[in-house]
Amino acid sequence: MSSKFLKIAAAASILIGSAMLSQVRAQGASTYPNQQIRFIITHPAGGLPDTVARIFGRRLEQRLGQSVIVENRSGANGAVAVTGMLSAPANGYTFVVTDGAIWTVNPQINPQLSYAVKDIRAVSFLASAPLFLAVHPKVPANTLDEFLTYVRANPGKLNYGSSGVGSNHHLSMVAMARGLNFDATHVPFKGTGESVPALLGGHVDALFSAYPSLIGANEAKTVKMLAANGAKRSTLAPDLPSIAEKVPGYDYAVIIGMYARTETPDAVVDRIAAESAEIAREPEIIQRLTVLGVEAIGSGPQAFTTALQEETKRVGALIESAGLKMK
Repeated sequence: MSSKFLKIAAAASILIGSAMLSQVRAQGASTYPNQQIRFIITHPAGGLPDTVARIFGRRLEQRLGQSVIVENRSGANGAVAVTGMLSAPANGYTFVVTDGAIWTVNPQINPQLSYAVKDIRAVSFLASAPLFLAVHPKVPANTLDEFLTYVRANPGKLNYGSSGVGSNHHLSMVAMARGLNFDATHVPFKGTGESVPALLGGHVDALFSAYPSLIGANEAKTVKMLAANGAKRSTLAPDLPSIAEKVPGYDYAVIIGMYARTETPDAVVDRIAAESAEIAREPEIIQRLTVLGVEAIGSGPQAFTTALQEETKRVGALIESAGLKMK
């Protein structure tokens, strides 16, 4: 996701958030909600989507006067969570909060997918965050250049963990390997709750993961962070290069958003999107996310759909060229 698009999306949320909120309340959405709301998360507790969902969910509770329950349903790169949402009524009380993979990746790699993009709609682009390349101390590399020298000299020897086939963590390494000409062996896990401990234990040599999952281990020197996967360097680790500095157009930063069933009423979707936009502008929320390496966005359905369409094209080209489609 380009930094230019993120700035435009954030600016748009500022301009339309309050106006949209007033409009949807006037149209009768003020009667919503009258029962608890459920966020289904595609990853285990502690992962990036889970963290963002809980931060936004807590503020939504306070703004809407109804509890927001967070339910973690990992598996099948998000398909388990989406199926759970689709089995609930399309009344705006059940959402999925996750990265873009359920829209941009799954339909392109899995012909047996249990849902279709037409079954879900984009509600709110909540936040964006880079992932960081980290290696175990046994890997003889302290910089990105040293890492590339090592993996090129030892084709196929290095193995790397991910949160599953088709996850941002997986695609980040595939795109990097293809762009920088090296081979590595993929070891998929069910979320960073499994992959990061595997790295700490030396069971995998490398992985991409979010800043909160790695910073403590990096400071304790039990992992070494080498680079970021966004279009630019992260403000939290400005000394670490972006892989885009070596691979033009490389950008696999995670986009995190909220999704609903397609049939969910527009007034309800607009209400949740407007509330989320307001939350994303709150200084306290911005600060809480910033210290986690996350940029608050808060744009609505149209901007979120555009972001997903852009990612679909980018990862689609990678999936096709790398032959990642399941059979």
